[in-house]
Amino acid sequence: MPFLTNSATDLREMLQLIGVQNFEQLISAIPAELRFKRKLKIPAAVSELEILSLIEAIGQKNHPGISFMGGGVYDHYIPAVIDTLVSRSEFYTAYTPYQPEVSQGTLQSIYEFQSMICELTQMDVTNASMYDGGSALAEAMMLAITHTGRQKVLVADTLNFRYREILQTYIRNNAVELLPVPSTDFQLDLQFLRSRINSEIAAVIIQHPNYFGFLEDVFSIAELCRQSNALFIVFYDPVSLGILEPPGRYAADIAVAEGQVLGNRQNFGGPLVGLFSTKSELVRKIPGRLSGMTKDVEGKPGFVLTLQTREQHIRREKAASNICTNSGLLALVNAIYLATMGKQGIKEVAHLCLQKSHYLARGLSRLPGVKLANGVPFFKEFTIKLPVAVKKVLSALGETGISGGIALDSYGFKNHLLVAVTEKRTRAELDQYIKVIKKVL
Repeated sequence: MPFLTNSATDLREMLQLIGVQNFEQLISAIPAELRFKRKLKIPAAVSELEILSLIEAIGQKNHPGISFMGGGVYDHYIPAVIDTLVSRSEFYTAYTPYQPEVSQGTLQSIYEFQSMICELTQMDVTNASMYDGGSALAEAMMLAITHTGRQKVLVADTLNFRYREILQTYIRNNAVELLPVPSTDFQLDLQFLRSRINSEIAAVIIQHPNYFGFLEDVFSIAELCRQSNALFIVFYDPVSLGILEPPGRYAADIAVAEGQVLGNRQNFGGPLVGLFSTKSELVRKIPGRLSGMTKDVEGKPGFVLTLQTREQHIRREKAASNICTNSGLLALVNAIYLATMGKQGIKEVAHLCLQKSHYLARGLSRLPGVKLANGVPFFKEFTIKLPVAVKKVLSALGETGISGGIALDSYGFKNHLLVAVTEKRTRAELDQYIKVIKKVL
């Protein structure tokens, strides 16, 4: 039985209402060369035992390799407890928590997630999560425009290129200007920013560590924003806060991030989860939803959704955003990861990333013609300049099972390679990386 049980009469009535005689006429706009005319090459049926063996054989071909890829999604270690807990049916199939009386567990998990992200960032308020880091950043920009009433935003050229494209998409039909702040040696040009920031600027958007891995002078940028009353929006790496000062300490107004690094798999780039935190004075303009703690009529503690500033609950023109949900299961993953690792665990992961990335950078810098793109501090990711084509180096690394990083040639940086090193990389893997590049050179 088909899933949609449309009879011949149903189909005829639908086609007639559309205004066509038959299905072929309905799809006449599709060029003939694009239509599938061949038969599907489906093998003969086999038993359950045989199909399991076949799937396992195919799965064994998907070797994960050794990943030095970064640029927004990273190969961090995931504690086994995470999959065990999030796969429980009460979490995995939970309905969106509109009715608090039957959603206390979900609401509490969101509340705990919000509290942990606030503690990690030292920000006042965190929402229940966003779709991903890119949408969180775009929503932060829109909040700044709404809050300040200004239409110009300064965006660092050292911000992830994909996030910059998302920002452009959000303002495509608005009278908003995105003004680029150029970089000098892969770091934001502070002098340029100082000359351009004024009372017309709604916000300054930076990434710290930036897309190329290097740290920005966040305290100086924050002071410039304060002087012009522009909001300071920072895209941060959650793991880096085990070592670096959190956004709340350098007076960021809005701090956003990609939460994939906190216990979520890479999964070929998704699904992801966005982290969104602000100062308390912006709480009523936060997009999405928040879970809050309250008391019932008997004085017992409980949880509810609160401050849902979206069009489903208030007049559309007063809505902060049309985002109406959150990445609930992945936010739960983040909460379990943070609870499992604890404060000390996050610090240890950050220190391992720092030590291992610098070990690799030092080893590569000793090779003839290889140098760091900038001598300023970096965390777990860095950009190197090679004396040969990046494509040649990545090909050689790939032959040994190593995903070597991201070539930056298409972004205008010829022979530059972005390399990410997490706590998972071993000394043997780092040495192998250096050995392969040395051989290529």
